[in-house]
Amino acid sequence: MNGRPVALVTGAGRGIGRGIALALAAEGFDICGLGRTWEPENTEKGLFEVKKLAEETGATFLPLQADIAEIHDHGRVIGETLRTFERINVLVNNAGVAPLERKDILETDPESFDRALTINTRGPFFFTQQVARHMISAKRLNPDEFYTVIFISSISAEVSSPSRAEYCLSKAALSLSSMIYADRLSEYGIAVYDVRPGIISTDMTAPVKEKYDRMIENGLIPLGSWGQPEDIGTAVAALAKGAFRYATGISIELSGGMNIRHL
Repeated sequence: MNGRPVALVTGAGRGIGRGIALALAAEGFDICGLGRTWEPENTEKGLFEVKKLAEETGATFLPLQADIAEIHDHGRVIGETLRTFERINVLVNNAGVAPLERKDILETDPESFDRALTINTRGPFFFTQQVARHMISAKRLNPDEFYTVIFISSISAEVSSPSRAEYCLSKAALSLSSMIYADRLSEYGIAVYDVRPGIISTDMTAPVKEKYDRMIENGLIPLGSWGQPEDIGTAVAALAKGAFRYATGISIELSGGMNIRHL
């Protein structure tokens, strides 16, 4: 199979997804970028700004409006991607949401809980299921091609935040999903990775910026600064290109050293 490899990135219009899509485009991938907000006239922010920047690198960027939580829509997204590019080499499960409101675990409400689990875990789980079936067939026809699935979970998969329990639970389940898929897909030579960002400067963390600024100043992060979406994009691009192709089912934490346990 000739041509540029193709990456399908969910939540590509902003934040970490934007950083990932642009990093992959710069590394020679064509991109199918998914987003819930559809503003074709807006090239200053959102999915179509990412399209403009990606195409300046020489990539083809296919924007699609989709909500990953809507499982009945998964087939359409995959079909449109394959009609445009004829392949999907990389799936990046990035789309996710924070709690509707940060509340103590004793006050967590079912609406916010169900929303977090539906979007952050259930949607990516079943989306991966459909993409994986395609990758298995493609790998049989093109055994030398590299195919991979990358889940963007969070340090919250292992770090307790009693004010956003539903988010932590959704990311823990997503992280374990990556290992289970790695186990199942290993026989086909399809690698699966779990990337765990720490405190990254995005729209999601903007409401608590002052809180995290103080915590960082007090030594929360050994490297002493916020992470940027580009930091996650660089790591994902390396995984997507097969830099760690003799590994699967691993979690890679990008948190400025928050993983370090010290006295």
